[in-house]
Amino acid sequence: MLSKIQTFIVVMCLAVILIVGVFIFYLSRQGASNPEGTVGNTAGNLNNRGLFCEYDGTVFFSNAYDGGSLYAMDSTEENIRRLNGLNVRSILAGGDSLYFFQRGASGSTALESALSVHSFSRCSPNGSNIRSLSRNYVITAQLVDNYLYLLVPGGELMKLIKIETDGSGEILVADYEINPACASDGFLYYNGTQTDHYLYRMDTDTDMPQVIWEGNLWYPCIEGDYIYFLDVGSNYRLCRYNLSQGLTEVLTQDRVDCFNVGHGYIYYQKNGDAPQLICMREDGTDAFVLAEGNYTNINMTSQYVYFQEYGNDASYYHSRLGYGIYEEFSEAREAALNEK
Repeated sequence: MLSKIQTFIVVMCLAVILIVGVFIFYLSRQGASNPEGTVGNTAGNLNNRGLFCEYDGTVFFSNAYDGGSLYAMDSTEENIRRLNGLNVRSILAGGDSLYFFQRGASGSTALESALSVHSFSRCSPNGSNIRSLSRNYVITAQLVDNYLYLLVPGGELMKLIKIETDGSGEILVADYEINPACASDGFLYYNGTQTDHYLYRMDTDTDMPQVIWEGNLWYPCIEGDYIYFLDVGSNYRLCRYNLSQGLTEVLTQDRVDCFNVGHGYIYYQKNGDAPQLICMREDGTDAFVLAEGNYTNINMTSQYVYFQEYGNDASYYHSRLGYGIYEEFSEAREAALNEK
């Protein structure tokens, strides 16, 4: 028989093992804390469905040729590989995790099939360790430091909620529409949707908003010291507002359907009788027509722009930033075929 001392030692060892196991399990669910200033994706990408997201030299994307499955590649479009078979959009990256809204599984693994009901989920950068964080239908989302802001159906139309990166601690931020896509340095920038279209800024530490400019704008995108936006009162022309100087510049008189900005360039879809996809520099100079016709879902990385023909979400076109030619993204198609 064990002595009382031996019994005590055994019990204490078992208790320590249990405590350590619970602690490790807790950490695995929490994930590492993200660095201060973390933002999950650019506003321009998220306003175009968040189909591409570049993080630490890797581009994560929803492969249209494979049912929207999550893929990854180098920023040079080399080493294209499938991460999992979930149909994804609103892709975010930060710390040691990817986040996305998934609308079913195009793959056949047991876990992917179990997650086939729509959810906002998290996974490792290699596509494994998939975990559902919210069963809400997510319209768009953003990661700011250690919180996820999700625009979901609710109230009269939409509402903005906030959850921690492990899915816990859901908070109602606003019972009306706030687009969280535009974020920088711990702030959300968004246009009003209730009584005005002013430019608002929300401190994500307190979730308290303030008006910073009484403009008439939609889809603000921050780039450096500028907010790029569609001018609602002037036929949705594309403009930019200097945050430090309080000055507004008109970049084009065209009516714009959608746009993206970054890495020195703007790409926008011109509306009208002769629709065109146009590229210009961030100050509105050196504009040229990249493609004739209607295009949408304009996503940008550090080296390429990606877009889809309106009404066809089963393929992509791509072009090097600033180049005047484009072609089908055949490398993604070939990678998808190799997976089948």
